[in-house]
Amino acid sequence: MSSGNAETTGSSRIADYELFEVPPRWLVLRLETADGVVGWGEPIVEGRAHTVRAAVEELLESYLLGEDPADIEDHWQTMYRGGFYRGGPVLMSAIAGIDQALWDIKGKRFGAPIHELLGGKARDRIRVYQWIGGDRPSEVADEARQKVESGFTALKMNATSELQRVDDPASVAAAVDRLAEVREAVGPDVDVGVDFHGRVTKPMAKRLAAALEPYEPMFVEEPVLPEHNDALGTIAAHTTTPIATGERMYSRWDFKEVFEDGSVDVIQPDLSHAGGITEVKKIAAMAEAYDVAVAPHCPLGPIALASCLQVDACSPNALIQEQSLNIHYNETSDVLDYLADPSVFDYEDGFVQIPDGPGLGIDVNEAYVREQAEKTVDWHNPVWRHEDGSVAEW
Repeated sequence: MSSGNAETTGSSRIADYELFEVPPRWLVLRLETADGVVGWGEPIVEGRAHTVRAAVEELLESYLLGEDPADIEDHWQTMYRGGFYRGGPVLMSAIAGIDQALWDIKGKRFGAPIHELLGGKARDRIRVYQWIGGDRPSEVADEARQKVESGFTALKMNATSELQRVDDPASVAAAVDRLAEVREAVGPDVDVGVDFHGRVTKPMAKRLAAALEPYEPMFVEEPVLPEHNDALGTIAAHTTTPIATGERMYSRWDFKEVFEDGSVDVIQPDLSHAGGITEVKKIAAMAEAYDVAVAPHCPLGPIALASCLQVDACSPNALIQEQSLNIHYNETSDVLDYLADPSVFDYEDGFVQIPDGPGLGIDVNEAYVREQAEKTVDWHNPVWRHEDGSVAEW
């Protein structure tokens, strides 16, 4: 836990903060004003919690303690432009969590959900999808059937485990067979997103996208790593399946190229990585101008999910929302465990209602957060290797 204090010049000033690293792999920020209004944020890069913690502390100590929390746009610009070096996952995730907490405070001051302060709702609820399978997907058909029986109408699964730069036909056939089994299990009325997870090189992405197309995936996600986004047009030319990407892109400037290129159909900025509510609302508006849908990435905790839903609410081009309930990463704690009232995320007919309480619209169980923060959390993603010993993409 980390905390900071500053002399305040008024009851509305940012006075204190605490950071809690909690299982399974999340970092939670508690930001408090001098008159006791508390805002919550989730600034995290999965597997880099200690690094992001230091960045959050530096931003708060350097710029925000003692300031009026209401000036969110100015605070965002100061945190981003106040340093000579900008962007990247650590800085943008630190900014994201602080931004979420500032918006939470603003909503609570006005007694309104954040989406009301951003122009009001474009929808009352949004469709959600449920993860099936693990990092190395197997036996997904039965799990898919169970999720659909429990009410979900959209699913997502990893396409493959690690792949060679140019792999054999059997690897492609195995990915096709898995999707075929899921499609047979759930029928044509259920959408199935297929995540390439950046594990796949350009030649294999072309082959996989074409091979999976007969089973009509909702989209293929991150077919190549973002540093190879220039290849997305080539991959898109091999399939009619929508192309999705964006979880490892951190600002509107990162997204500008893919909008102008025209090869992406769905963008997936992460509200805990891409500068928070302030920045993702701008990214969503840019996407709308290019006829691109938004499906925010969120394999994280309840604060990140609540932030996503606030942006989904007021973004006409929001398509569907990822959420991490029962995802394979959540082995020790899950999304609902950290909420005093978990019913805010009740899923019905494959949808979740937009929270309408003040701020983020959730009531964080602070006692549980503090209890869980006493546990040792040291999550890092695995390092995979090929048969020849070289490092593989996870």
